Amino acid sequence: MFFVNRSARRGAEKIAEAAQRLTGLGFELHEESTYNAQHLQQKIREHRDAVDVVIIGGGDGTLNGAVDALVETDLPLGILPLGTANDLAATLGLPTAVSQACEVIAAGCTRRIDVGRVNDKHFLNEAGLGLSARLARRLTQKGKGIWGTFAVGASACKVLSQAKPFAAEVRYQGKVLHVETMHLMVGNGRNFGGWITNREASIDDRMLDLYSFEIKQWSDTLAMGAALIKGRYADCPAVRLLHGPQFEISTASPRAIDTDGELTTRTPALFCVVPHALSVFVPAAP
Repeated sequence: MFFVNRSARRGAEKIAEAAQRLTGLGFELHEESTYNAQHLQQKIREHRDAVDVVIIGGGDGTLNGAVDALVETDLPLGILPLGTANDLAATLGLPTAVSQACEVIAAGCTRRIDVGRVNDKHFLNEAGLGLSARLARRLTQKGKGIWGTFAVGASACKVLSQAKPFAAEVRYQGKVLHVETMHLMVGNGRNFGGWITNREASIDDRMLDLYSFEIKQWSDTLAMGAALIKGRYADCPAVRLLHGPQFEISTASPRAIDTDGELTTRTPALFCVVPHALSVFVPAAP
């Protein structure tokens, strides 16, 4: 099956190129447009016994819309990175050029990766409450299409300037932690938001990483920004980093949670890792 999100940043202009290249590589395509997450999941489930591979052209939000059905059907996923940030593609080392991404799929090398789950919703890269949920509300598809990651960065600065800390209780590995934080993010992979990375994380280590952004003064913001760009957090007191297979987070009142940039659930929330739940086509090891 071949799905393309026509509203993805490069979706509309790359559909014909991708279809032609995949056909030339021997694929028999059943093409569908992605109207919304429900439609995407419905089509994957309907064709689970009729197709061998699901190929999706779009960004992380489009992939997030498909992940529940992909985990359920266990169909292998081919990714054509056509979105704004393409964080999962970056984590997996996928090429951004459409023709090269098609060749990766045709080569047939797959990797089993972990998937995160918060409440009843799976996610691939991250799930967050606080800054990212507010950012998800602000970002428009039109703005991302025109300005790309610049739009994400500009909106993030605006959200951060207006943000206030909130209290949360985190339960993990038999411990209870109370935090005053600007943002809580649970990551499954290495890359988030197009420019944030954790060089020590892995998407197949059966663990999740919880990041708490605890900014007490504006100098902390600069230190946090430097840590996020470098991808190392051990020496940054403004970022608390925890590791574990499961986190339970509660707040005084329900707070929205985004998964891979899409608002999907709310607190109280149980985050857990689903080990090696998805097969993805990746470049062959050198």
